[in-house]
Amino acid sequence: MAMLRVQPEAQAKVDVFREDLCTKTESLLGSYFPKKISELDAFLKEPALNEASLSNLKAPLDIPVPDPAKEKEKEERKKQQEKEDKDEKKKGDDEDKGPPCGPVNCNEKIVILLQRLKPEIKDVIEQLNLVTTWLQLQIPRIEDGNNFGVAVQEKVFELMTALHTKLEGFHTQISKYFSERGDAVAKAAKQPHVGDYRQLVHELDEAEYRDIRLMVMEIRNAYAVLYDIILKNFEKLKKPRGETKGMIY
Repeated sequence: MAMLRVQPEAQAKVDVFREDLCTKTESLLGSYFPKKISELDAFLKEPALNEASLSNLKAPLDIPVPDPAKEKEKEERKKQQEKEDKDEKKKGDDEDKGPPCGPVNCNEKIVILLQRLKPEIKDVIEQLNLVTTWLQLQIPRIEDGNNFGVAVQEKVFELMTALHTKLEGFHTQISKYFSERGDAVAKAAKQPHVGDYRQLVHELDEAEYRDIRLMVMEIRNAYAVLYDIILKNFEKLKKPRGETKGMIY
């Protein structure tokens, strides 16, 4: 039978890592997860996440609506200037100029909430990764019989994988909001007389506000579900085949 020779000092380092990981995981389950569940539940009850009317989220959109008469006069002057001006470089410079309004800021209320949310996303993904690694290190050598505990491990691992995929998507969701809002603001600045573009900016803010609340819920629920399922099946997860002695991993 082929055997892999492992140096004792190398195995000792792995054993130290395993023991440290087990200690951290048990600390997470014993105190950190319950604390995060309580903190996130309190966050969900704060006034900032319970706006009575989403219209309160409306951010100022400093894009002036042009006077049609002045715009027509301006367009005529521009056409006349283009006829007289044969300098292609100057024409190119004119075309590259931005809209005639000042800078349009982000929605401050949304940004403040995201500044609180993003560290929570990072934290829950890191803790989930740690617990997943702990679970994988509990998987015993593959052999026939007495595999019920292993099946429990597999089910919990599937749940963790699904949670990880969902939580990772939150970063993309946040980036997409800023990209879409930026496009909407640019269109509103380019065509300030079109009210739909202005309204689109506010609609995106309201949608992101709802999504932020849902993301906080999902993070709280992730901690709660992990805590519950691991606690209920802790013995099966840690010792899937019971107190088997002499097991080779």
